[in-house]
Amino acid sequence: QVQLVESGGGLVQHGGSLRLSCAYSGRTFSSYAMGWFRQAPGKEREFVSAIGWNILRTYYADFVTGRFTISRDNAKNVVYLQMNSLKPEDTAVYYCAAGVVEGAALANLYELWGQGTQVTVSS
Repeated sequence: QVQLVESGGGLVQHGGSLRLSCAYSGRTFSSYAMGWFRQAPGKEREFVSAIGWNILRTYYADFVTGRFTISRDNAKNVVYLQMNSLKPEDTAVYYCAAGVVEGAALANLYELWGQGTQVTVSS
């Protein structure tokens, strides 16, 4: 059974850092484009970042550019989201997703989703 499992969330102070991980269980990880989304209470799920099959191609929402970095390790079947300079408005549940459309910012273009990991940034 193919699964995505996020980890690395937690409570951090304004300006702090966290690294989220998303582990993929399956045989075809390298053929998937991966994405990170987030959803804050009362808000819709929004695109954060994505990375293609070619690990050199990355995509970011404007509000995280320069602060977050996405990467992947196809040998370990893991995608990461390094989050620096965190702000209280970054507080949300963060989800990773796998799909076949590289760089997609629309959630409905992703086929597989993890259960999410909570990130809370205190002011």
